Amino acid sequence: MNLLIPNLGSTSLKYQILEMPSETVLAKGRLERVGDYREAIRQIDAGGIAIDAVALKAVHGGPRYRGTFVVDGPVVEALRQFLPAAPVHNAIYLAAIEAFREAMPGVPLVAAFEPEFHATMPEHARLYGVPGRWREEGVVKYGFHGASHQFIGERAAQMLGRQAKLVSCHLGGSSSMCAIDRGRSVDTTMGFSPQSGLESATRHGDLDVFAVLYMMERHQWSAAEVGRQLAEGGGLAGLSEVPGGDLRDVEAAARQGSRKAEMALQVFAYQVKKTIGAFAAAMGGLEAVAFTGGIGENSARLRWSCCAGLEFLGIRIDPSKNDTAGGDRIVSADDSPVAVLALAVNEELIVARRAYRRLRQP
Repeated sequence: MNLLIPNLGSTSLKYQILEMPSETVLAKGRLERVGDYREAIRQIDAGGIAIDAVALKAVHGGPRYRGTFVVDGPVVEALRQFLPAAPVHNAIYLAAIEAFREAMPGVPLVAAFEPEFHATMPEHARLYGVPGRWREEGVVKYGFHGASHQFIGERAAQMLGRQAKLVSCHLGGSSSMCAIDRGRSVDTTMGFSPQSGLESATRHGDLDVFAVLYMMERHQWSAAEVGRQLAEGGGLAGLSEVPGGDLRDVEAAARQGSRKAEMALQVFAYQVKKTIGAFAAAMGGLEAVAFTGGIGENSARLRWSCCAGLEFLGIRIDPSKNDTAGGDRIVSADDSPVAVLALAVNEELIVARRAYRRLRQP
């Protein structure tokens, strides 16, 4: 079975075509700084390979959709219902579903929802202190980037030769962290929506909801207007005032002397550092930290900044290892009690496995 796995991120589109169950990669590609996802989908080159199904890394379908499903009317409706909670991602995947249906009529579409990996979170980590009716309507912590964190947990275990108490740091245009206790997600930074947690390229991260209510009342802004501002102009873009908030551009601006860009990097690193400590407490210990995503894998500066000051937890970065680029690698010092890894992620493989299992079900 040949599965096309398009990974539509906040700012990029990666794709692989895998033959399952052998997991053989038949073709792959990547488009960066994507603005029009419909056009990007048209640029996917299958190289003449027959596609048996398309598997999407879907984001938010609410309480009913936390697993892997063949796309049908109710799945699409759930994506639309939770569009206000995930305005960037759900809009992308709704457009992708329409585009693939037009481009490949009759080819099954499968949605592997990101919260699936976080189903193991204990209830005390999932619940918010909101009125009971809110919880009944689905206002709980879901967690996202599930395919990434699952892959990193498995890959780190391979490299370390054991399951560990691991903090997975997916840092990129969209960023989140996950506490993985011997293969199981026990907490994560993204909550009811992918807007929460760490700052992302243009998304605000954690924010006091009463600050939102204050600004709405003061300026008579609509919910749609506030949502647009926080989704498009928050995060690293809002802090640095670098359009788009791409970390490569923010780092370049900081090198050129921008104080706001430098402060954006410090805010981001501080949130990561603080969360590593919090997740160590949640797991009752810490044995490894893994960095992935466009920032986590490739930015030596950010890895260093995120780990500096955590020596009391047993984290010691080796500068020469950290500055070496390319390939999955351990960047901590040989005598570091906690291993620090820089890893390339393969979310597409996790999605392919989930989709294959779903399509094989009677």
